[in-house]
Formats: sequence, C-alpha cells, structure tokens
Amino acid sequence: MTLTVASEEITGSPEFRHLTSIAGIAIDLRYATSNNFVGRDLYSPFDCAWLHRDAAAALEQVVAWLKQRRPGYTALVLDALRPQRVQQQLWDALDGTGLQMYLANPARGSIHSYGMALDITLLDEQGRELDMGTGFDDMTNLSHPALEEGFLLSGELSEAQVANRRLLREAMLEAGFFGINTEWWHFDCGDRELVRATYRRVL
Repeated sequence: MTLTVASEEITGSPEFRHLTSIAGIAIDLRYATSNNFVGRDLYSPFDCAWLHRDAAAALEQVVAWLKQRRPGYTALVLDALRPQRVQQQLWDALDGTGLQMYLANPARGSIHSYGMALDITLLDEQGRELDMGTGFDDMTNLSHPALEEGFLLSGELSEAQVANRRLLREAMLEAGFFGINTEWWHFDCGDRELVRATYRRVL
C-alpha cells in the first residue's frame, strides 16, 4: 500500500470517515474560515471534515464519555484532517516569525495530515465554548499545558480555566488520545511515530 493519498481521493475510502458521520459533535473548522492566525480560508475548495476511521472511533468514545460524565457538554472539532499542502501553507506563513515550533515540519508530516489528530474544545449546555484561558491557535506560553501550574500560581490562568482544560484532557485521554505540551487544544490519536510509519499521509 502506498503511504500517501491525495485529499481528492479519500471520499468514499473505507480508511476515512466524514465528521458529519459522528453523532453528538459540533464542527467549526477554523482553517476553512478566516477565523485563524493566517486570516484566510486555507481549505476551500477541499472538504477537510474528515478523520481516519481509527480517530473517528476514538472521537465517538469522547462523545460517550461526555454524555456520561458531563451531560449537555459537546465536543467542538476545530481541525481534523489537514492535508500536507495546507500544512506547508501554514509553515510558510510562520517562516521567520519564531513561531514554527507550534507546527510540525511538513517534511516530517503533521499527524493531522494522516487524519489522526484533532484540534478540539468543549461547549457547555448553552453551546458556549468553555473558557480555556486563551483562544484556539494562541501562540503564547499561556496556551502551554506544561506551564499551567505556574500560570495558576501567578494568577494568569484561573482555577476554572485550568479545570476546563483538565476536563478536556481527561475526556481525550480516556479515549486514547494524547495531548502535547504546547497547545491545550491539540491531541494525537495514538503514538506519533507509529502513525507516521503505518498510516497514509494525505497530500
């Protein structure tokens, strides 16, 4: 099996599932709008509302966990499949800014490009995004889960904001996702190196 596939070819592929096939989630793909750090739609004309079937099944577990533990809360998907060509555009947009640390080098491959990563947050019973202390794609230290305790002590993050992040992490970890140290919203489905070695990258 070839280890790459064009994004135009995944429709109808048994490897991938459309986000709309996953019951109980909300979808707001920020890179399909101008509401992102680049300030323009990076996805059109491509439909990027896809996940690998393994990540989709794990997201269904997140939905089930929330239904049991936080009835009325909803997972809001901010980004799912991110084709290689879009990852390259993001990488280029941050060239020379010192902020490329927030992105996987396209040469190596983002886990998003395998349909095995999610950018995600939570909505409360009224459909409002939980306050996580920063917005999505906020490229400052305040977004770093690894630094939360210090920001809690300094008062830059509140107890409620950190509790909301912990709730999101608990829901994701229970379903087999793994967070990263620099973005509270990003989760990989399974081990990164295993994903890169065994899944197909979407170009």
